[in-house]
Amino acid sequence: MEMMDKYARLLIKTGVNIQQGQTLVLSCPIECSDFAHRVQKQAYQAGAREVVIRWGDEKSARITYDLAPSEIFDEFPAWSKTFYDDYAAKGAAFLTILATDPDMMKGVDPSRISRQAKARGTALEAYRSAQMSNKHTWCVASVPTRAWAQKVFPGMAEPLAVEALWQAILTAVRVDQHDPVDAWHRHQEALDVRVKFLNDARFAALRYRNAIGTDLTVKLPDNHIWFGGGDECAKGYVFMANLPTEEVFTAPQCRGANGRLVSSMPLNHNGNLIEDFWFSFKDGVVVDYGARQGLSTLKELLATDEGARMLGEVALVPHDSPISNQGIPFYNTLFDENASCHFALGKAYPTCVQGGTDMDKEQLAAAGVNDSLIHVDFMVGSADLAITGIQKDGSELPVFIDGNFVIR
Repeated sequence: MEMMDKYARLLIKTGVNIQQGQTLVLSCPIECSDFAHRVQKQAYQAGAREVVIRWGDEKSARITYDLAPSEIFDEFPAWSKTFYDDYAAKGAAFLTILATDPDMMKGVDPSRISRQAKARGTALEAYRSAQMSNKHTWCVASVPTRAWAQKVFPGMAEPLAVEALWQAILTAVRVDQHDPVDAWHRHQEALDVRVKFLNDARFAALRYRNAIGTDLTVKLPDNHIWFGGGDECAKGYVFMANLPTEEVFTAPQCRGANGRLVSSMPLNHNGNLIEDFWFSFKDGVVVDYGARQGLSTLKELLATDEGARMLGEVALVPHDSPISNQGIPFYNTLFDENASCHFALGKAYPTCVQGGTDMDKEQLAAAGVNDSLIHVDFMVGSADLAITGIQKDGSELPVFIDGNFVIR
């Protein structure tokens, strides 16, 4: 119980970094209500004005996908759009507890899921753009659910699986340490060293290679910026958008990827697993792809819009990290992406180019920043991954050797 309270406090103090008199919007699965109430208490104790909870129910969502008439999946309620837009305009912080059954939507018509996601993305485009520009603070974290725990630890009795997943999560977010907030300060210092190295290097491109078949060169915008860990919001204070986080990331030049990317971990997308998948890129666009499992889901994802077939994020994560070293496939992108180098298909963060938060869509496009209704991370890291930085004059510098940064 004490560890859960420490975790809840970390999410409030370090995650969204709630401010005196600020409203917190908390999205959480019904199954995780006990933890949500712990977060609610911590938020009020830290000075929150109000905590508004939005409950999620993926079992109900599954019933809807199976039985509802087709036309509702192209709709998104105006009241829900107003909810997000109004709270964002009032300066609320947004905390999402992301905990799903990786197999919950297995067998659902993938077009229903993708149409619903597109309707939601279209309706919430302004809210999401503000979020990705750090106009308001936000954080995504996870706690165990029974089905998720048994997916991660198959064959283990349910209570033991849940306990094991709790321990894995608490280790990943450093709550197992005496002072988690201080532990994150020290982790931020290590990330800052890597960020400085990459920003000072000003690479024009990165080349990825490993034994599973990845051989890709991706260009970077001239004025790109690397980030890692905490970031500063529009009001000037720091928050952590993801807990855990081990990555440093930037935006790619959206028309600058050429070669082949092969996934190194499964992707849980909208309740369906995509496994052993790959992409071929030419001038930034996916021109071919395949998957051993989940091909129809992958096809729907890529068909979302034009930007869904281009890259929106380049993220570097050492293979030697607290999450990767646990040797657990989490089947949850929040954790898996922080155990592995990854890319994202879709929208890029405007913060990753100089002056990007003040640019309109046309200016961002001219700077090479991708736009899309989606932002979907997928993992490509491995123990033998080599990443080479290519500078404007063509000279090369190793960035990763055998899956890890050359600079620690």
